[in-house]
Amino acid sequence: MFVSITRLCDRLVQRYLPDSFLFAIILTFVVFILGLSMTDSSPLNMVQYWGEGFWDLLDFTMQMALIVVTGYILANTPIVKTILARLALFAHTPGQAIVLVTVVASLACLINYGFGLVIGALFARHVVRNVPTVDYRLLIASAYSGFLVWHGGLSASIPLTIATPDHFLENMLGTIPITDTLFSSYNIFIVVSFVISLPIINFLLLKATDQNNKIDPTFMENTSDVKSEEAATTTTPTPAERLENSTIVSMLLGGLGLGYVFYYFIQNGLDLNLNIVNFTFLFLGILFHRTPRRYLSVLGDAAKNAGGIIIQFPFYAGIMGMMVASGLSEQISLWFVSISTETTLPLFSFLSAGIINFFVPSGGGQWAVQGPIMIPAAFELGADPARIAMSVAWGDAWTNMIQPFWTLPLLAIAGLKVRDIMGFCLILLFWALIPISVGLIFM
Repeated sequence: MFVSITRLCDRLVQRYLPDSFLFAIILTFVVFILGLSMTDSSPLNMVQYWGEGFWDLLDFTMQMALIVVTGYILANTPIVKTILARLALFAHTPGQAIVLVTVVASLACLINYGFGLVIGALFARHVVRNVPTVDYRLLIASAYSGFLVWHGGLSASIPLTIATPDHFLENMLGTIPITDTLFSSYNIFIVVSFVISLPIINFLLLKATDQNNKIDPTFMENTSDVKSEEAATTTTPTPAERLENSTIVSMLLGGLGLGYVFYYFIQNGLDLNLNIVNFTFLFLGILFHRTPRRYLSVLGDAAKNAGGIIIQFPFYAGIMGMMVASGLSEQISLWFVSISTETTLPLFSFLSAGIINFFVPSGGGQWAVQGPIMIPAAFELGADPARIAMSVAWGDAWTNMIQPFWTLPLLAIAGLKVRDIMGFCLILLFWALIPISVGLIFM
């Protein structure tokens, strides 16, 4: 039955799921209509909310575009390719490949979600070269499945926000240390459950793949390698060409950047955010490519991978603008609160967050919407506010499995479309409901 359900999900997704850009457009119209029918907003109001919110994610868009570009460039350095290729040698069969990619991606996402997305996709590219018989679509879905755990890891936005002094709910909530959220018994249970079960679920999904429908891994061969550092010319190099091929320039610049990275971690501890991840990737790439010419030769191919992010994220910002400004997201949250008790509020907070995340796919943005509603409800019903905060966080993580927003960086690196992996991710969505619900209610 498991195999039949998986194949059905895959067929339905392949047949009916549009390209991720069209998906964002469809969501735009859906939220527009819902706003008209469920709130007092007029068509003009909804257009206004959409247009005013359209550019609210510009900083984040640039961060995600850079993590794809800098990650791709770093992955094409000789030293990183060697490391990933040697690690990929641990996989000899398709099953081992699936398990290895899942574990590596999950552990990387526990450190930092942006880091995990990039590493998972890059590592999968190396594994498929070593095990070309593995279904590449499932391999990338396995890499993405590790993204499920990030809200329980070191870069989780909601628990880190409420642990920070002067956060926007401090007058109501105070500050809650991560010992009560990230290192709570229920969160540890959920994270450990995923780290153990995701490799098993993905391994079982392998039985549902079409063994005659492999994606040719030859398209993965790197076309960005520099043919020749100095391009073997018979003429005397110009001063400009000497600079382009100078290792001294790259060593000095790379050393300067890494010097700041060391300073940052000494001052802030293991505080991995997108900016420091991008900064580290950027200057490691400069250092490992050894010359500016080598670095720039890969930059062109890397930039092509960021196109989908640049054009689609503003549409999601517009969707978020309509959801929040119209009050639609607030109405959804209040309805779930109205049917909750002290015992069920964590579950309904989780479910409401999962629904809202489909339209507001940003942990921080979602908490700004739901936090002022869910925390007062927790106090009123006598529920633990820390658990409610983590319920919202896990709801955000849960429906990321079927929200194309977060797949864009990974798919850009992998060279696939969203419909290639979403059938498998739908099964992971169904499974994830179990450990999260058990952890939030019973642990």
